[in-house]
Amino acid sequence: MVKEKVNSDPEIKEENKPSKAQNLRGSHKFRLILIIILMAIVAVLFIFVKKLRLALVVAFIALLAALGLEVSQNDWDLGKLLETKSFQESKVSRDTEGNLLFDKLGNITTDSTKGKKAGDYNCDDFSTQPEAQRFFLKVGGIGNDLYRLDGDKDGKACESLPKGQ
Repeated sequence: MVKEKVNSDPEIKEENKPSKAQNLRGSHKFRLILIIILMAIVAVLFIFVKKLRLALVVAFIALLAALGLEVSQNDWDLGKLLETKSFQESKVSRDTEGNLLFDKLGNITTDSTKGKKAGDYNCDDFSTQPEAQRFFLKVGGIGNDLYRLDGDKDGKACESLPKGQ
């Protein structure tokens, strides 16, 4: 069994560390598998629970629509859609494998020129250590450093960058 280092540094706040479920949100394959599993569950319930058939049909249609959007790699940021009232401006950007793109703040982006796959970021993309630390915590954090921003696994990203503010 491998033990992870527990960081006692007060600069690194545990409440900012994303959960494993949040880390999966950018994975195209995970979303496809989840939707298909949910569709299978609804189909089984449809067979055995006669009183809920109408609700299950509605749920199945909603999941079918979600599957269609995911397979076609289309997604829209509803907050941006309400703000701009433009589907084109609110379409979420993805890489060639269907994974979501993130901006330097760790937010899912709707502009492909401002974002890249979270794993494509490295310390050169940030001007200060706190900026890199915020991104590091938002897209994976201590237990899930897929981007190797924390080379010595102490919970601090890009320690060679200026401390800044």
